[in-house]
Amino acid sequence: MTGETISFDDFLKVDIRVGTVVEAHPFPEARKPAIKLVIDFGDEVGQKKSSAQITVHYAPEELVGRQVMAVTNFPPRQIGPFMSEVLTLGFADVAGAVVLAQPGKVVPNGERLM
Repeated sequence: MTGETISFDDFLKVDIRVGTVVEAHPFPEARKPAIKLVIDFGDEVGQKKSSAQITVHYAPEELVGRQVMAVTNFPPRQIGPFMSEVLTLGFADVAGAVVLAQPGKVVPNGERLM
């Protein structure tokens, strides 16, 4: 099942950008295991925070310097004591654990998905 059909204009409303993780910390207060990220999306968007349930495949120390993709125009969401400002994107593996969505090559921070 693929979901509801949307127009190209609807797709353009979703602002998906690439950024580089500049900080990553364990998030033990989260209900589900998660990592707190600070992601640099370049001058236009700046640095944003995200909570990501990616602990099966990633440790905080290996995330710093890695480029990730995120939706940058959703409203912020309170997750326990943490305000998540962007939705970091990923795909479930066969066991349901999240694998980060990343560009295949390094691109400038803040570059928008085309």
